[in-house]
Amino acid sequence: MKIATVLGTRPEIIKMAPIIDEINKKKINQIIIHTGQHYDEEMSDNFFRDLEIPTPDYNIQVGSGTHGKQTGRMMEGIEEILLKETPDIVLVQGDTNAVLAGALVCGKLHIAVGHVEAGLRSFDMTMPEEINRRVADICSSIYFIPTENSAVNLLAEGFSRKNLIITGNTVVDACFRHLEIAKKRGFEEESLKQLDIDNMDNILILTMHRAENVDVKERVTNIIEALKELIDVNVIFPIHPRTKNMLEKFGLFEELNNLEHIHIIKPIGYLDFLLLTSKSTLILTDSGGLQEEAITMNVPALTLRYNTERPETVTAGGNILVGSNRKAILENVNKILNDKEFADKMKSATNPYGQGNAAKKIVEEIKEYYNNGILNITAPEEIMTSFTRKMTKITEDITVNEFESKENALIRMVFDGNKMTFPTNELNLNEMIISYDKFNN
Repeated sequence: MKIATVLGTRPEIIKMAPIIDEINKKKINQIIIHTGQHYDEEMSDNFFRDLEIPTPDYNIQVGSGTHGKQTGRMMEGIEEILLKETPDIVLVQGDTNAVLAGALVCGKLHIAVGHVEAGLRSFDMTMPEEINRRVADICSSIYFIPTENSAVNLLAEGFSRKNLIITGNTVVDACFRHLEIAKKRGFEEESLKQLDIDNMDNILILTMHRAENVDVKERVTNIIEALKELIDVNVIFPIHPRTKNMLEKFGLFEELNNLEHIHIIKPIGYLDFLLLTSKSTLILTDSGGLQEEAITMNVPALTLRYNTERPETVTAGGNILVGSNRKAILENVNKILNDKEFADKMKSATNPYGQGNAAKKIVEEIKEYYNNGILNITAPEEIMTSFTRKMTKITEDITVNEFESKENALIRMVFDGNKMTFPTNELNLNEMIISYDKFNN
């Protein structure tokens, strides 16, 4: 068996590192394809070595550009490599242009796609990431899903439960794995020393890069006005170059940079940032991945967005959406700082993304699919069977597997009276409402 992995950005590399590691442990043949859409020093071969994973076998080096140009260049490069390497499955992770390009190419070449972190939905079609993740799911054969909520999203869109595998999120594996690497290499001392802050109590980590925040003067001004008042915390702000340019354009940067409690620094390495995050009091961010990392490391998060494709973090109680609302930012920061019960509740929120064994589950499932021949994509050899879509309430003790076998059916959705539930094989359907496809003999 040969597994190919397509990577394009730092978060993809971070989250796929545990899977790449697990593939190596299982001695499975693998190739790593880097699209090169991020090309700064942080994304060099040194980054792969820091995470103790192999450097890419291929680097397409597409660089920056418009979404269309970038995706097109990626597709051309990925197609050439896949035609040469002929892998049994291609893994893509998340919702980047690399994911979109890899999934589309595989769809055309009839190569199985395994979508890691499938099923996330923000329901905001102005986000490029939302389009990417939806298209990738359409092109995929096997779905590695972080939570039941994400699985229900896919069920609602018509995907078969047979290919949906709830694994947890590899972000948990990555946090645990990479914190150990950082501590082992002495990153902890260096990452704290370079900040030159006497009092490490009440650290607030700020990341802000999304266009809907930094490109809109009213929104970014509201956020900055809130930051000015947060004098009881040390705000550490690794600033993205584009964010800095927009703050300067709006005349906000100089005043912010002169505030004693605001520490604007250049972007720091991932391992340094991970350690710093683990020691912080709270996080203020518009990043998606950082919402996951925060709840994994028991750090309260306030998200500078009006929606999120990680709603489980909000439901669990470890994350609060505050948008760009100055009042909401200040109220929630002060509550975390001054209300111990409230802060402890956020810190102790149950992690919806699992316990750190997602990578192992993913590789085991790939092996099983391969051994059963399910990864092979071929034209159908049997005449299509017609079916009728039905809905009914079950009034007997019968499992999903038993119902499907008895009725020659495929269950699509299950409603337990309170919420939609994922139909696992052994789920007892008694007193539940189900929708299903009834196949005609």
